Amino acid sequence: MKKKSLAVVIVSNGPGELATWVRPVVKELDKIKKSYCDNDKLDFIIRLTLVPCPNATGKEYKVAKSWNKFELITKSNCFWKLLINPCSFANWPKKGIVVFLGGDQFWSILLAKRLGYINITYAEWVARWPQWTNEIAAMNAKVKKLIPKRHKSKCHVIGDLMADIKLNSEISLKSKEEKYLALLPGSKKAKLSIGIPFFLELADHIARKNQNINFIIPVAPTTNKSEYLFFQSERNPISKYYSSKIKKIKNIKDSRFDSVIETSNNTKIYLIAKNPCYEILKQCDLAITTVGANTAELAAISLPMLVVLPTQHLNVMNAWDGIFGIIGKISFINRLLTFIVKSLYFKKKRFFAWPNIKAKKFIVPERIGNISPKEVAKEVLFLIENKNKLKSINDNLLKQRGGKGAAKKLAFIIFNSIKKLL
Repeated sequence: MKKKSLAVVIVSNGPGELATWVRPVVKELDKIKKSYCDNDKLDFIIRLTLVPCPNATGKEYKVAKSWNKFELITKSNCFWKLLINPCSFANWPKKGIVVFLGGDQFWSILLAKRLGYINITYAEWVARWPQWTNEIAAMNAKVKKLIPKRHKSKCHVIGDLMADIKLNSEISLKSKEEKYLALLPGSKKAKLSIGIPFFLELADHIARKNQNINFIIPVAPTTNKSEYLFFQSERNPISKYYSSKIKKIKNIKDSRFDSVIETSNNTKIYLIAKNPCYEILKQCDLAITTVGANTAELAAISLPMLVVLPTQHLNVMNAWDGIFGIIGKISFINRLLTFIVKSLYFKKKRFFAWPNIKAKKFIVPERIGNISPKEVAKEVLFLIENKNKLKSINDNLLKQRGGKGAAKKLAFIIFNSIKKLL
């Protein structure tokens, strides 16, 4: 008897989702194929659909292709063409499943409707369209609680796909004496214009007090070393407010790092080009970061963080998310709006860091206002020497996540759905 073939179409977007969501689920699906599909009279092909995403690097297609796990991969810039005419890319089995593992949940629902397939959504924090999806795999019970009662039966709590990130034993950061501090100055130009001079001076202040602290910067895929040089120079008006400069950036031969910044005060800051670099970040003691999506990524790996937002430069934040971006784009009333935001918005808004917003309480410390690198350095030194405080932050971040084994559970939800389709 001929095996019946179905399609499993995974929808995803950026480098983080591919590495920590898609790859482990595909690995588990591979195990299922080898264990069950040779004996049962069924088979399934796995395809990957990349969807438009502002945080994508443009390298997702190449990375996914190198895994040799997908029968077909469609690029993000082809998504609308795929929706309009799927057959221009390939023949599609009559039955299949579209699995959401990154991007906008609505894209996977659209694709499922277009192909006539069922839809499974992995919901990390909220299932946005429960009425239009067939199965929901939730990170934790909080997600299920938010689903309307009539749709709760669709939801299975499977745990956290990122909880199973395994450290590469060949990539080890430190000895017992050393400590590592991750610096995340931002990725957009307006954030970097503040972040680079601010974080350089911050690193210098910390290094003067503690020589056993090492600094790393995971270089965002949307930026490069030349921008780091630009934003610490006189060409960046904000740099005049900060004394630290970059003396040189040089490539190094190291399995962990790609290059190193040496400041004018001889502080070394190691750069990592690989994205994402969760294996290294998970070994850090603390991260100092700007507000934004990076606070969510750090929370996902339960890395203690201190979130900083120097509001003295608010008038140049024309590329920040939300209200900050709106302000910067209206240049002729920039000063007025800046004053209004400082006077009203910051007083009204209680939380800025993503884990604090979700928990509705302070899980990670935030320093918002007219703050200096020296002030932040004092707090960093206190935190990094206070193991109990760091452990408390780590534990609270873990509580917001889910348990291990999610990839295997999701793979079996997919497989069970395949069997129901036969």
